[in-house]
Amino acid sequence: MICRDVRLAADRIARMEVRGAGKIARCAARALESCASSSEAKNREEFLGELEESGRVLISARPSAVSLPNAVRFILSRVKESPGDVEELRSLTVSTARAFVEKSLQAVKMIGEIGARRVRDGDVIMTHCHSNAALSVITTAWEQGKRVRVIATEARPRYQGHITVRLLAKLGIPCTMIVDSAARTFMKGVDKVIVGADSIAANGAVINKIGTSQLALAANEARVLFMVAAESYKFSPMTLIGELVEIEERPPREVADPEEFKGVRIRNPAFDVTPPEYIDLIVTEKGVIPPQAAFVVIKEEFGWALRGD
Repeated sequence: MICRDVRLAADRIARMEVRGAGKIARCAARALESCASSSEAKNREEFLGELEESGRVLISARPSAVSLPNAVRFILSRVKESPGDVEELRSLTVSTARAFVEKSLQAVKMIGEIGARRVRDGDVIMTHCHSNAALSVITTAWEQGKRVRVIATEARPRYQGHITVRLLAKLGIPCTMIVDSAARTFMKGVDKVIVGADSIAANGAVINKIGTSQLALAANEARVLFMVAAESYKFSPMTLIGELVEIEERPPREVADPEEFKGVRIRNPAFDVTPPEYIDLIVTEKGVIPPQAAFVVIKEEFGWALRGD
């Protein structure tokens, strides 16, 4: 049996009602907490079976969002390691899920504090899509008295950039919104690019909202610092053993009505890959690293995953 909250969470994630890697991960953790609390399993095996099946349902909602399986496995691996009975496992699942959510929220705060040290008063910052981690760097710098200005892309076709500029404007941070294809035009007036990440591979490549790699290329050409802000649970452990990160393709209808373009193939990849050579630094809650050090984070954070737990 899959509890209603798990199915609801998976549906909201798949429909992108829940957006952003961090929010997706926390949504999954809370769904597993609800699953454990409402479970009527009579024994350990039955409980673990329900939990694992719930995990599979959640992961299948957005398979390319690495934060999602990492959140699920963070909880499941710890529960499965426990020798406790069904009531002890239920309690452990709830406490582990809550610990993950708290860890996630604290990570965003820490990233803001660490990343803001790299921001100078008067900086013009370009950002793309909507990232809580990237925004944490920008807003923390602003709260420290650094008078920054922000240029944000729309992030078509889902327009996540609209969320970003509304939040910035609400805080009084000067911001300009541009169409995605104008990024190179405005790059010459930018001091730093700060973006988030959906996942980070072992070689330091960053998978993020489609269009991120174009910003990185333009920043590299203009010699503008390119910074990625990402929680450690966005690093992909399976890339360390050669598995590729799946690039999700969203429904064509998000781009245009197929009925109006009969005979035309419409492609809608949700993410692209930014090579590590175009990334200057990655800010995590553990500190600042070069992209080439991504494998160190993966080994430290996800040793259990590499063991096949």
